[in-house]
Amino acid sequence: MSNTLYITGAGVSAASGIPTFRGEDGFWRIGSAHYTPMEMATRAMYQHNPKEFLAWYYHRFATYRHHGPNDVHHWLSDKNLITQNIDGLDAKAGNNNYIAIHGRLDLMTEFHNQGEAVTTHPAPWESIDEENLHASLLTAFAIDGEKPQLYHSYKPLVLLFDEYYTDLYGITEAQQRMLSADKIVFIGTSFSVNITQMALEIARSRSIDVEVVDPEPVQVAHAQVTYHRMTALEYVQRMGSR
Repeated sequence: MSNTLYITGAGVSAASGIPTFRGEDGFWRIGSAHYTPMEMATRAMYQHNPKEFLAWYYHRFATYRHHGPNDVHHWLSDKNLITQNIDGLDAKAGNNNYIAIHGRLDLMTEFHNQGEAVTTHPAPWESIDEENLHASLLTAFAIDGEKPQLYHSYKPLVLLFDEYYTDLYGITEAQQRMLSADKIVFIGTSFSVNITQMALEIARSRSIDVEVVDPEPVQVAHAQVTYHRMTALEYVQRMGSR
């Protein structure tokens, strides 16, 4: 029996009205009044300026929390899946066994040192008062002063640029799925994050077939690669019930 692993990026959620990261309206092109997106999406920013971090995160991500899954998510609902997306649309589509390798918008954790085992909690987005955004966010995430406190405050369940993959994000299971796959299909990703490079290294070392689905695909260094120059939606429409 075939064991295909699908690894998805922001292009999968584009049909749900969620901006991709590097397009003209993408998340990484929109910062705050004083910081670039690469500066905002860091643990350092959360620790030293949580008010600015949480407001940016709220505007750039949490405002899309009520968007629904599209046909791509539904097609992937019974697939072996690792997603880079934090929007949770794969769960809404019914995939109960996918790995959200970069976190989940609808969850948060107690603020802790990386690598420690912690439980997740529902994120408090519905309690946020946009008329008093900064104060409301600090209250919701239990940040009493100017900085979050370990084991007291809360942090969105999102892997930031200056953090590393841990089992909180399912990295061990993700690596096991890569190693056991006989094909890896990348859909809607720019190959600019570590998880895609990790998967490509495993594919090369184990001679695993690779497919890349993207209208303007990044050329990857692998001898066994097939490119599908199309959107994620076009791809699943072509694949049908397979």
